[in-house]
Amino acid sequence: MTRICKPGERTGCVHIPASKSIAHRLLICAALSKGPVTLHLDGLSRDILATIDCLRALGAEITAAPGALYVQPIQNVPEAAVLRVGESGSTLRFLLPLVGALGAKAAFKMQGRLPARPLHPLDRELIAHGMALRRSGETLYAEGQLQPGAYTLPGDVSSQYISGLLFALPLLKGPSTITVTGELQSAAYLNMTESALLQAHISFKKACNSYQIPGRQRYFSPGCCTVEGDWSNAAFFLCMGALAGPGVCVFGLDRSSAQGDRAIVELLQQFGAEVLLQHDRVAVRQGKLRGITIDAGPIPDLIPALSVVAALACGETRIGNAARLRLKESDRLQTTAAMLASLGADVQELPDGLVIRGKSRLTGGTVDACNDHRIAMAAATAACACENPVTVLQAQCVEKSYPRFWEDFEALGGGTK
Repeated sequence: MTRICKPGERTGCVHIPASKSIAHRLLICAALSKGPVTLHLDGLSRDILATIDCLRALGAEITAAPGALYVQPIQNVPEAAVLRVGESGSTLRFLLPLVGALGAKAAFKMQGRLPARPLHPLDRELIAHGMALRRSGETLYAEGQLQPGAYTLPGDVSSQYISGLLFALPLLKGPSTITVTGELQSAAYLNMTESALLQAHISFKKACNSYQIPGRQRYFSPGCCTVEGDWSNAAFFLCMGALAGPGVCVFGLDRSSAQGDRAIVELLQQFGAEVLLQHDRVAVRQGKLRGITIDAGPIPDLIPALSVVAALACGETRIGNAARLRLKESDRLQTTAAMLASLGADVQELPDGLVIRGKSRLTGGTVDACNDHRIAMAAATAACACENPVTVLQAQCVEKSYPRFWEDFEALGGGTK
């Protein structure tokens, strides 16, 4: 699908859908609980549907209704399960250790760029503790009972490896430890996992770079819980506000959220945008934008949106510690740089970052989203400061995290066709 975004400011209000990251975690906890759970959430993305489908394949009963999911936990694990994870890295990395903890035999069916994204050294640790893994094309076969013990993972590859073990290890027959080596990146995502586990009454001890996890635990059903709004997706509309005099207001956000991407507020303030925080809403409007320095390590998903603001900020913006972006749905350093360049921005791609020199306006043009939802949404954001239309190829890829993005974008007045 191709979308042609009209140039010019966007202004108005948007109610942001539920956090994809939190929904993954709460769904897994619900499927492992003693009793039924009702999840209240606004919107289902393709990645969340993949997690739902996989949990059903493992024996959970999940029913969708407008604004809610009703989860009956796993009772009987099938002897063999086919888990269609699609392109969802979270689904694969969270459920792979869990399959071992349940002693299940499973075939993980992957799509898109996911088969090329890393699983090492998580796979090494799982094999060392009793699982057997085998790849055949786009399918990963897993079997064997995961055993308790000492696990070691690096902190600078993917926090999802650690989260996957945190979900699985409490179910084992004995205690386990996880030691995280090196610098921990994306710590906020682990905070979300820890919060979900504590809500399910799972106990663990965390000390510096390690976790101690007792075995033989049971997940507790909270009865019902609500999935808060998604700061990662809200960032695109907040950045649109930073490029518009009247600004944009986003509803449905928790200002005290564990989501690391709420850092978008502070970063936009550093750029010089005007930000107003009130209850569950954040309003941003244009200020005198200036270049800044950004450490991408804690907030990799914000880089495409922030790069657009940088392209319109006076002076130079340097984005560093961003090499992990090359392992996303696309090589996101390369595709972000290509997106900006195709729209007339002054951008230089580095091995682990970007250097962006701001201009007063961009020209517009055609952007290949490369099947990356965040590149497509960033291109739409850039249309707010372009002289000519922005054509977005593969625009349907937003369904991975934000299926109604184009509808919400059009509601702000600029329109697409």
